[in-house]
Amino acid sequence: MSILKESILKNRFVVCLLAIFCCVLWGSAFPMIKVGYALLEIPSNEPFSQILFAGIRFTLAGILAVIIGSFISKKPLFPKKTSLFNILKLALSQTVLQYFFFYIGLANTTSVKSSIIKGTATFITILIACFLYKTEKFTTPKLWGCILGFTGIIIINIFGNSLQGGLNFFGEGFIFFSNITSAFSTCLIKKYSQNENPVVISGYQFFTGGLIMVLIGVIFGGRIHNPSAQGIAVVLYLASLSAVAYSIWGLLLKHNDVSNVAVFSFMTPVCGVLLSGLAPGESDKIFDIKNLIALMFVCAGIFIVNVFSDKGKKQAITK
Repeated sequence: MSILKESILKNRFVVCLLAIFCCVLWGSAFPMIKVGYALLEIPSNEPFSQILFAGIRFTLAGILAVIIGSFISKKPLFPKKTSLFNILKLALSQTVLQYFFFYIGLANTTSVKSSIIKGTATFITILIACFLYKTEKFTTPKLWGCILGFTGIIIINIFGNSLQGGLNFFGEGFIFFSNITSAFSTCLIKKYSQNENPVVISGYQFFTGGLIMVLIGVIFGGRIHNPSAQGIAVVLYLASLSAVAYSIWGLLLKHNDVSNVAVFSFMTPVCGVLLSGLAPGESDKIFDIKNLIALMFVCAGIFIVNVFSDKGKKQAITK
């Protein structure tokens, strides 16, 4: 990459613009999955159809991520032989397990709640990294960030009667489980990316995990009931946003300090909630007072972790 392009990617205004763009893309996934369920006529009581839907998305996302990465690198990207088993492990944890819980959970709760709960993945990653893998220290900012984040979960679920009443194990519970698998995957990615291009790891694990999900969905009777042009467009959009957002985020991290990029991660749940009005039947839930209070707690926690904790900032680099 030329010196001019590198200087552009280090410009604070450009970093801010592109980082927020990534957060908008990630936030839009919540309502767009709901829209996809409606257009493709996938009901909440058909989990293997939901898994099939997710598998198609991530198979395409993997292909697009590798294509984009190859274009940026100006050469075809292939994993090293020593990385193949690591990619398989990540495919099973980050894509298959995480999105098994996420897609089924999202079908059984609102995209507003899902956006807020998903925003707490940063805190779970911190706890696992500090106490299980012991790769970093548990600092005071991390403690307060975790307290604020989990307070948001309590508000939205225990007191969230106006948002379809309390906690649903197959809804909010599954979204929370997806956060746990995401946290373990984050720690694995940080380890495996030391010896492999992160875009290679992401693209090929998306592709592998997506194919596994497609096979599971088909074998157990999953179906796309209405493969309309609009539904297919939604699938392509979801695949594209994963590939594009990850590639842009990776470029920003390559040319800037992690802290200067990761600080914007608190925008993802905000964007998810604000864009949830696109989901069928959820436009009236965006400005519910409990919802807004819970969102503020989660975002404040993420902001504190990213701004005041040096090593805590690194948790937001793998989406």
